Amino acid sequence: MGDIWVTIGMIGVVLVVFYFFGVRPQKKQEQAVAQMRDSLQVGDEITTIGGIIGKIVSIKEETMIIETGRDHTRIRLLKSAVRTVDVRVEDTKQD
Repeated sequence: MGDIWVTIGMIGVVLVVFYFFGVRPQKKQEQAVAQMRDSLQVGDEITTIGGIIGKIVSIKEETMIIETGRDHTRIRLLKSAVRTVDVRVEDTKQD
């Protein structure tokens, strides 16, 4: 009977370790990405998951239009396609 409790205790310890080293960090990372995508502003320079670099021209609920290149090509993207914000519009206005 005592072996069963030891086994149940070990399973519990493994689940707690899995939570703290697997699930919890992933949730924090997902929250940080969601917060970054929610704080996008017109004028921010971004890089997409596909490697496209451009400046945000307009933003709607789930989509945005970015301008790329010297010929000012416009591309419509989902917000979920943004990987990073390279230059924030607030950083350029500090002068």
